[in-house]
Amino acid sequence: MTTWSNWAGNVTAHPAVVGRPASTDEVVAFVREHPQVKAVGAGHSFTPIAATDGALLRLDAMSRILHADTTTGLVRVQAGISLHELNRRLDALGLALPNLGDVDPQSVAGATSTGTHGTGARLFGIARAVAALQLVTAEGEVLEIDRGHDMFDAARVGLGALGIVTEVTLQCVPAFLLHAREEPMALSAVLTDLDQPVDGNDHFEFYFFPHTDRALTKRNNRVPEGTPRAPLSRWRHTLDDEFLSNTVYERIQRIASRRPALIPRINALSGSVLGAREYTDTSHEVFISPRRVRFRESEFALPRAAAADAIAEMQRWYARTDQYVSFPVEVRFTAADDIWMSTGFERDTVYIAVHQFHRTDPTSYFAAMQDIFIAHEGRPHWGKMHTLGSDHFRKVYPRFDDFLGVRDRLDPGRKFTNDYLRQVLGS
Repeated sequence: MTTWSNWAGNVTAHPAVVGRPASTDEVVAFVREHPQVKAVGAGHSFTPIAATDGALLRLDAMSRILHADTTTGLVRVQAGISLHELNRRLDALGLALPNLGDVDPQSVAGATSTGTHGTGARLFGIARAVAALQLVTAEGEVLEIDRGHDMFDAARVGLGALGIVTEVTLQCVPAFLLHAREEPMALSAVLTDLDQPVDGNDHFEFYFFPHTDRALTKRNNRVPEGTPRAPLSRWRHTLDDEFLSNTVYERIQRIASRRPALIPRINALSGSVLGAREYTDTSHEVFISPRRVRFRESEFALPRAAAADAIAEMQRWYARTDQYVSFPVEVRFTAADDIWMSTGFERDTVYIAVHQFHRTDPTSYFAAMQDIFIAHEGRPHWGKMHTLGSDHFRKVYPRFDDFLGVRDRLDPGRKFTNDYLRQVLGS
């Protein structure tokens, strides 16, 4: 029996059979052969959205760029290509994705299907760049779904519930450089006039350290054409992003998991050693950071206007609880979009992500944060931990039942379902 685990190690499954297709035709044959099928990309979701004890389709062999038009920016890719590989190959073509998150191992299909996003008050999640996609249905039919198709707004963030995404056409933009400015600030100062940095930068985000008033802000802005690259020096990248953020931080987290009472002092120290830095580099080199310390994560999308109130409630919880949280909280922003199951559907959004080291049980912490977030109409990221079901999603997604209607058309027999989809979409 094969054992499959996700990146975080909190989801394990035992698929009866594993397929590794290299083409859409091979996906069609696999789907027709098996009664229950789930596809997986990099396994970077913290939820069991791809888990199955039936037939598992690994898409990592479907990693080619099929067509690229550098004039229109439309790039057709196989759905299993990783963002890591795609970013570098787009750069070689003089193209880029308009926005990215802060890690890049995910497959294109996985990232779009779960609503992966970055930050930027006038920008969107990665799925907003989808111009068309190819979908293999439960009957083995191959559908081409583009902007003129009545299923387009359902399929871009499809949760793996509608079929197997095999190819994606992405609307890319000319490659661009970003000037990055990172600096520590007091959290209270960040929240005093939060709209100013959010609206005043192309991409703004910040982290804050529980049990302290310390935060790290990140402002990334496009530079005029012709501006030269001025990347971090190799030694600074190695020191900050590899040694301190990964090697040392792993050791710190191990200590914190064994001696939780030290966490407030550890967080204060972590927040104080982060220095300011500025550099200019290719967009994906600025967006992406190496993340090798394993953790669990829960993230909710709230109406942007709720940001300060929700964080104030979190701070009050940290002050009164006997639990100590060693990982910083990540806060990002995006504009409203038009994708039915996107966490940013029809509202400007603040994303608040909480984490725990993989050796620490996150259950009670995440439950407390979930209570705060759902009080502000929170929508959990489809690939990050939560305990909510279809009753909640029907309340916070205006097109929820329309999405279920598309699912009924494409997969009436529920070939592509699993326990997670039964939880979030209903049976």
